[in-house]
Amino acid sequence: MIRRSMMWTGLVVAAAVACGDAGDAAQEAPRPVLSSERGAADGAPRPGENGVVRTTELRVGGVTVTAEIADTPALRERGLMERQSLPENHGMLFVYPDEQERSFWMRNTPLALDIAFLDRSGTIINIETMQANDDENTVSERPAMFALEMEAGWFEANGVTPGMRVEF
Repeated sequence: MIRRSMMWTGLVVAAAVACGDAGDAAQEAPRPVLSSERGAADGAPRPGENGVVRTTELRVGGVTVTAEIADTPALRERGLMERQSLPENHGMLFVYPDEQERSFWMRNTPLALDIAFLDRSGTIINIETMQANDDENTVSERPAMFALEMEAGWFEANGVTPGMRVEF
């Protein structure tokens, strides 16, 4: 992919409406470009509303990542539960209508994951490893608007560290 900053569409505003919070701060934040595809086999993206899996391409540490969008309460709650594997350079982007301290756990998730918490500008706040099927909370070090989950070890293997920006 050519290095460029992708324009954001109405994802965060849509998420804000779905969550009942469409404040000015959420509307000013960048919004990822969406694409749609249908999910199929085990380990493949899971359909959301209307049977469609929404994805976006991100640049993380110079690598193009395809991320499933989790921008509604139901999609965020389900996350990557019960997934046995992820395709190469594939993850899930959790989108919230505002910046708050975020907390994740791995109940019913048999795949160990890394999570990068991002602020509204896409800057990585902290990266943590979450063990499979673990009920311990993994928390952002400060308010985050996005979280990107990738297979455990992905961020380290690609030289991605806190302070770097994810290009939406």
